[in-house]
Amino acid sequence: MAAVTTRRGDFPVLRHITTRWADNDVYGHVNNVVYYAYFDTAVNGWLIEAAGTDIRTLPAIGVVAETGCRFLAPLSFPDPVTAGLRLLRLGTSSVAYEIALFRADDEEPAGLGHFVHVYVDRNTRRPVPVPPEIRSVVLLWLGDGSPGVVPDVA
Repeated sequence: MAAVTTRRGDFPVLRHITTRWADNDVYGHVNNVVYYAYFDTAVNGWLIEAAGTDIRTLPAIGVVAETGCRFLAPLSFPDPVTAGLRLLRLGTSSVAYEIALFRADDEEPAGLGHFVHVYVDRNTRRPVPVPPEIRSVVLLWLGDGSPGVVPDVA
């Protein structure tokens, strides 16, 4: 496996994730499957805040078509976790994100993954273009490398 050279500063959007007691498994670290829940929370929470709209009410919905993760270091409750987001690819009907999970102030990720949204019509479930509300914020925040921190909403 190739060494990971990705660092916290490589991600234009950083989101804070709160770990929960229930995230730990019997071995005392965050279970691998929970990393995927963090990805989902980071991407969708950021989209709602950055777009200023409830993405659940758009005529097109983003379904997760693909996700993957390299587990590089353990996370554990009550570690503070930061998710870094950056754009891998923006297509006609899809957005692919790279997501890194960082423990506390670590510069190297504990997990490095990807997450692909394919936009489909809410009723027919057939692919449609990425909604303009989504496309514009993805390009603004993730497309040009501008730094941006979008805080979690309590």
